[in-house]
Amino acid sequence: MREGETAAYLEFAAVRASHLYRSACLLASGDTHLAEDLVQETLGRMFVVWGRMAKVGNPAAYAQTVLVRAFLTHQRRRSSRERPSAELPDGPTRHGDDATLRITLLDALGRLSPKDRAVLVLRYWEDRSIEETAEALRSTPGAIRTRTVRALARLRSDLGGSLADLIAR
Repeated sequence: MREGETAAYLEFAAVRASHLYRSACLLASGDTHLAEDLVQETLGRMFVVWGRMAKVGNPAAYAQTVLVRAFLTHQRRRSSRERPSAELPDGPTRHGDDATLRITLLDALGRLSPKDRAVLVLRYWEDRSIEETAEALRSTPGAIRTRTVRALARLRSDLGGSLADLIAR
């Protein structure tokens, strides 16, 4: 890679790292260590292909796609080794503040399947269209619509009235 390309990559990484980290935190259900690993994986993969970014056209969107794919790959690898626990050792306290709301939402997102979580993060956090989400996840727009509806229904049923209680306070 030439010096100019390296400088452009370093500038891109400095600007996009915090946004990638926030998206990774949502995908990882608040696991900041996993989020940092996903961002590093994404930036590493972006560095390798940076010389060909002129063909891509939108490196930021490409980086988000790489991030989601890295997350899904991690989830596939993890699923054979780790088993989730039914109960968390320390749950959130009910004080009605923003932190409690965030913890409740992250916990509910964590109970969704990795693909459902990825769809919701891309659609509502990244504000991507159905077609863009389908392309990022290598799926069809119809499958993304169905997965979105089902994931939102599951999220609503998991949260029940607890979210309204937290917001009302």
